[in-house]
Amino acid sequence: MNTPHGVGIGWRPEIAGFVAELPGLRFVEVIAESVPTAGPPPDDLIELRDRGVTVVPHGVRLSLGGAEPVDPTRVAHLAAVAQQLAAPLVSEHIAFVRAGGLEAGHLLPLPRTHEAVDAICANITRAQADLPVPIALEPIAALFDWPDDELDEAAFLNEILDRTGALLLLDVANVYANARNRGTDPLALLDRLPLERVAYLHVAGGAEGGGFYHDTHTDPIGREVLELLAELCARHRPPAALLERDGHYPPAAELRTELDAVAAACGFPEVT
Repeated sequence: MNTPHGVGIGWRPEIAGFVAELPGLRFVEVIAESVPTAGPPPDDLIELRDRGVTVVPHGVRLSLGGAEPVDPTRVAHLAAVAQQLAAPLVSEHIAFVRAGGLEAGHLLPLPRTHEAVDAICANITRAQADLPVPIALEPIAALFDWPDDELDEAAFLNEILDRTGALLLLDVANVYANARNRGTDPLALLDRLPLERVAYLHVAGGAEGGGFYHDTHTDPIGREVLELLAELCARHRPPAALLERDGHYPPAAELRTELDAVAAACGFPEVT
């Protein structure tokens, strides 16, 4: 299994042809829940896998941060997708998506309390027992903080990582969005995180709206996010960085320019 390295892109059916033609591509990420396990994965993903491109399943529905035990059928699906795609790891979010039997349809932030740490660590441990590969955890972008927070973000994340031994999937756009909306310094957070535990990075675009900066995944990457990416890599460059784009896909030339900008900020070879 090849671990992610260099610059990658989130695989989506709408841009499968574009992704397949990137000459230097070495890894992609796919939404795990979009990959069926009753039959073979999409042909485009199989072709990427067979040519040596690392494919990382990215889960969005485990609800690791929920108060209820993680659903074993969802863990089993993530495990099966990892095996189908010969993935070296999987990733999921430090978030919850359901409570009391209701599905939110969105990634929701956890209260940064000791009780929440206990709950998510228990669910991560349950998931790790049934996954065939390591898991990397992604802190989300949140438009609000719970009023009963007991820990700051760095302490919260470090405790989860230390107790579970999980890897970190660090989304630079999320770090920027949270700092922008809270009025804090994103570099102060980076300086307190174990950057050597980062499996790979996410980078995405966003936009202002309603007095907040929104991590949209449908807008171009802003200069400030690229500058933060470069600052992070100057401190400790993780092995890989991935461009996320989930809609409003621009012409191929613009996507190539964004991939090249990510590569330049990180000091990685271009994949275009």
